This record gives sequence, structure tokens and C-alpha cells, in this order.
Amino acid sequence: MAAKTNRSNRTALVLLCLVLGLSWEAEARQIRYSVPEELEKGSFVGNISKDLGLEPRELAERGVRIVSRGRTQLFALNPRSGSLVTAGRIDREELCAQSARCLVNFNILVEDRVKLFGIEIEVTDINDNAPKFQAENVDVKINENVAPGMRFPLLEAVDPDVGVNSLQSYQLSSNKHFSLAVQSHAYGVKYPELVLEHALDREEEAVHHLVLTAMDGGDPLLSGTVLISVTVFDANDNAPVFTLPEYHVNVLESLPVGTQLLTVTATDRDEGANGEVTYSFRKSPDTQLLKFQLNKNTGEIKLSANLDYEETDFYELEIQAEDGGAYLAMAKVLITVEDVNDNSPEVTITSLFSPLIEDSPLGTVIALLNVHDPDSGQNGQVTCSISENLPFKLEKSIDGYYRLVTHRTLDREQVSSYNITVMATDGGNPPLLMETHFTLQVADINDNPPTFSHISYFTYILENNPRGASIFSVTAHDPDSHENAQVIYSLAEDTFQEAPLSSYISINSDTGVLYALRSFDYEQFRDLQIQVIATDSGDPPLSSNVSLSIFVLDQNDNTPEILYPALPTDGSTGMELAPRSAEPGYLVTKVVAVDRDSGQNAWLSYRLLKASEPGLFAVGLHTGEVRTFLQTYSHEVSLTADSRKSHVIFPQPNYADTLISQERCGKKDPLSLLDDSKFPVEDTPLVPPLGAAVGQYRASDVARDSSASSLGFPVLATT
Repeated sequence: MAAKTNRSNRTALVLLCLVLGLSWEAEARQIRYSVPEELEKGSFVGNISKDLGLEPRELAERGVRIVSRGRTQLFALNPRSGSLVTAGRIDREELCAQSARCLVNFNILVEDRVKLFGIEIEVTDINDNAPKFQAENVDVKINENVAPGMRFPLLEAVDPDVGVNSLQSYQLSSNKHFSLAVQSHAYGVKYPELVLEHALDREEEAVHHLVLTAMDGGDPLLSGTVLISVTVFDANDNAPVFTLPEYHVNVLESLPVGTQLLTVTATDRDEGANGEVTYSFRKSPDTQLLKFQLNKNTGEIKLSANLDYEETDFYELEIQAEDGGAYLAMAKVLITVEDVNDNSPEVTITSLFSPLIEDSPLGTVIALLNVHDPDSGQNGQVTCSISENLPFKLEKSIDGYYRLVTHRTLDREQVSSYNITVMATDGGNPPLLMETHFTLQVADINDNPPTFSHISYFTYILENNPRGASIFSVTAHDPDSHENAQVIYSLAEDTFQEAPLSSYISINSDTGVLYALRSFDYEQFRDLQIQVIATDSGDPPLSSNVSLSIFVLDQNDNTPEILYPALPTDGSTGMELAPRSAEPGYLVTKVVAVDRDSGQNAWLSYRLLKASEPGLFAVGLHTGEVRTFLQTYSHEVSLTADSRKSHVIFPQPNYADTLISQERCGKKDPLSLLDDSKFPVEDTPLVPPLGAAVGQYRASDVARDSSASSLGFPVLATT
């Protein structure tokens, strides 16, 4: 209760007396501090920002953090003050037992520099534990015939504190028969002994009650007590004696459970029940007792649980031998555990910088790794390696740390991620191997322009297309990723027929689909040349272009136009004359027509739609020549034209002179009986050249006679 009362006062004093030890070691970058135990959470330990050469605000900005292996963090960083503080209450006795020095080691990582600083903090002891006996009452049995000067071992007290705060002395309550002696054994342990000063008389007093007090040297002084009951017996005047005061044995940590380690032996010169010896563990921590089994009759010690060198490499057991008369003897068993290579190396990824941009310079740090093997000696020596095929290499740092850095240039378009395996091998025989796997993603930069699959494109579209019609689609591929691979399509600025190209064609910037913004006319233009540009969305953007030729295809959208005979401007019908004595095949006139379309759409054919005398005239299918089919009189010809077909109309006759009947012509249509091949006309083109005068056909092809009659018939010119 006294310890708790004074703890708050001591804490204030301790904070004033806090020792800050700071030293740098060139290779290990070691920083040392000292702090007392039992401080409140958040208590100041050291000005870590100053010792690292940083401002307090830079702790967070530079990614300063504590890294350690598998241990609960006892300390923390205060980014506001730049201090190293306690993360909770620290109990030195729980942390380091009764070790002379209690050191806590960990590392601080400055992540942006990838630098490690070793931190060593010594936790100093305060007097927060009173000496304590393992039992509240102790029974001591003594024969009445024991001579004065006989010593009887008592149960010692335990104080987990160290130094002056640990157990310092014992004190026995005042009495007339016994005094107290204290023996100091190895490791500084003090054992109290009850010394008989005056002979006992069981008949006078059968039981003696004493109080043993254990005291430490702290300020204030703390103590603990135990009640001793001395029972006086008759007759057993010899105590057991061990063959050795200490037994030593070395064992491998890999020994199986049940293995016999050694046998302790004690003898008693008494006879009968007073000479029969039994063995037991006198005092040991419970965790140690669970590892071993003692045969109370034979003294044989066996292994009852697996040993682990990495957990505990040394055990100290106290064995007591007791005879039938309650005399005791004590011996120690010292067990040294030897290491075997039973632990594989451990690889911890402290930091991983992923993704990594593909143009990172050689030597860029990818990961910080910590390698540890809890085995000792050669079994704990670890070597690390990675595959030689990877563009990386390992560089050894301090305190079991490795840096993984770039060794060759990266290209995300060739390899976008790396599955990295770090192999750690210890030096045992046989060696143990541990593999750690992680993935490194390579981040893209805009180092590739979009590319088209062809160096140029061409397509066709029928004229008279609807506005907004889809014409063609182009696609460019960019091997980069994300926005660097997002392609935007556009058209190069240009003019066509004195108008912006953008008034003819548009392109979907996302899909590359081209659309017609107007209806194309083959008779106005037959092809269109444009440049398509593909630009990615990187920074800065990259682009490429490709040429696209659009060919307009003709449609039959123009009616043939009759150039000759020309329609009179006064609304009257046209007249053509043929002599009455004209022979069959006589060229009456030639109908000349043109079509602005091309190809087959411009090929013209002619036929008579109607004639007052069907058997007298015929028209050439491809020449448009109107000839007499039978000998006939001269006739007068007139013509008209409509929107889709062109007609030449000869007026109705005043009289008809039919020389041949339809039946005589084999009942064939006399309007189409005239074959161009039977009446060839030299140098008569199918279509007159553009700009040619119509009159030249009238002058050469038309003959007139003063005495003429008129016949009428329309001539149709079609494509």
C-alpha cells in the first residue's frame, strides 16, 4: 500500500531526473535513451526529431515510424512535439525479469530517405515491489536432541526489483532459542537459515512461533513477512546429503518429451523411516516446472515438455531431499539448452513502394526487407537472394535489413507487374529456406503515341447519302494504360471547294466513327481526302495521323437531257421533213441526248413511244437515229420533254399512207425494228461532246423536201 501511495510522488521526481543518453555510431546510427519504469502513457523519453535532425512536423511528412519484430510496441512517436514517448505503462520486471540491465531495441525508419536508425532504451528500475515469501506460513520440524548450532534452511523471499531495490536483508523476531543466519549463493541470492542457539525441550515447549521479515534497500524501504512454526520432535539426528551441491547437464533443444536428463541422489545415515529420502522441487517458476518431471523416490529428472532454445536457453532448478524425520537438504540442477537449426529465416516486408513508374532511374528503392533467424551462431546466419532474371538486386543495409532496388530499365508495355520471390537461407546443416512473395506493379508513363493498323484508308459512299450517315470507322491503339491510352479522334483542319472540311465530315472523338454532314453529289465531286488525327490523353499528349480517301459513287439520279431536236421557244411543235421518195433506212433525224451521270447510269437507249403510222419509222436503240422503215412520204416532226424521260413528239398526221402492215412485218413492233447495225452512220457518236453545237447534227443529218406531209410520233430516250 506504501508503494502505491508514493508512486505518484516518485513519478514526478523521476521525470525531473530522466536521463537522456544520446550517442551516434557511424555504422549503426544508434541512438540511446534511458527511462524509468512505471511512467504514465505518453511520458517523454527523448527528443527524437532533434536527434534525427528533423523538425517535429517532418516526422509525419517524411513517413518516420517505428519498426520492430513481433514485439508489442512499448514506445510511440508524438508527431506534434517531435518526441519519443511511452506507449503505455512499462513494467521492468515483466520485461526483463532480474537482468542487471533492461534494454529495449528497435529501429526508426525515415521512409522517404529509406534510412534506418537503431534505438536502444534502457528501462531503469524503481522500488515498486516489496520482498515476498512464496508462502504465508512455514513449518519447521526439529528433534529435541539436536545440538545447538544446527542450521535449518528457511524459505527465502523474492523481490523482482534489482540493485538496491532488491532483497537486502532478513530479520527474525526476538526469542531465546533461535537466531538467524543469511547465506549468499551464486547470482547474489540470499538464503535465510534458522540457527539453534539453545537446546530444545519438547516437554517444556513443543511448538515455537517466529516471524521472519525480509527487507529491500529502496527508499522508502519495503518489506514482507512469513510466520514460522517450529515443531519439536524426538530422535532424527541426521539430515540427507546430496552427492553434489550442483548438477550440470547440457541438452539439445530437439530432445523428445520423456527423455531422461539426469538423476540426483541424496543419502541419509539414519535408519528406518528417518533414513528414507524423498525428492521434490524446492522453488522454481511455474513455467520451468512444466518442462521437467521429478521422480520423488528415485530423483530421476525427465523432460515433460518441448524445449525451445530461442525461448529459454538456461534453466536453474532447486531440488530438496527430505528424510522421514523432516530433515532437509538442497541441491541445484543447472540445465543448459543447446541450439539446433529448427527455425527457418523470417522475411518481413517493412516498406513496399508499389506501383513504381516505369521510367524510375536505376537504383530506385522498391522495398525495404528485414531478415531474421531466431537460431544462434551459424544457424542464425542468413543470406538473401532473388531470381537473376528480374531487373532488381538486393543491397544489404543495417541490422538485418535489405533494400531491393532497380538494376535494369523497366518497360510497362513489356512487363506490367513482377511477381518477386525473396529467398532467405540460413547457415545450418542442413540449411533451412524461407520464401516471401510479393507483387510489384509498374506504373505507366505516356511514352507511346496511338498507332493506326494501316498507313492509309479508303472507303466508298453512294451519292445522295442522308445527312449524318456513318461513312467509316478508324481505330488507333495505344499500348499505354489508363488516360495515357485513352484515344481522342479529330480531323485535321483543311478546306474543300472553298468551304471548311468540317462542314463536310465530322468524327466521333471517342469511337473514331466518321459521319457525313451533307448529302454528297457525285456530279460535284468524286473523292474527298482527309487526315484523321488520334491523340492520347497523356501529359503531354502524343498523337499520330492517317490519311483517309472517301470515294463518292454515282447513282442514277439525273434524267437524260435532249439536246437535239431542240424545243421551239414559242411553244409550237418541232418539225422535221423527209422526202416522199425516201428509201427504207433514210435518216429522217437524229435525237441527241446526254446524261450527267457516269458509267452505266449514263448509257442511253432510244425507242418510239407512239407513232401515227407505226410501220413507217424506227429509232436506233443506241444511236437515237430516226429512219424510214418503209418507203413513205415526207413527214413533219415535233418534240417535247418531261422530268425523268425525254420525249421527241412528232405531230398527228393530216393523212396516213401506210405501205406495210404490222402483220407483214411478222407482227413485230415496228417502232423498234430498226437495228443500228443495218443502217450504220459513220462517225456518229452516241453522246455528243459537251459544248458541241446542236446545229451540226441538223445540217448533216436532216434532209428536207418542199413537198411533204406530216406524221407524228414521240421518241423516248432512257438510261
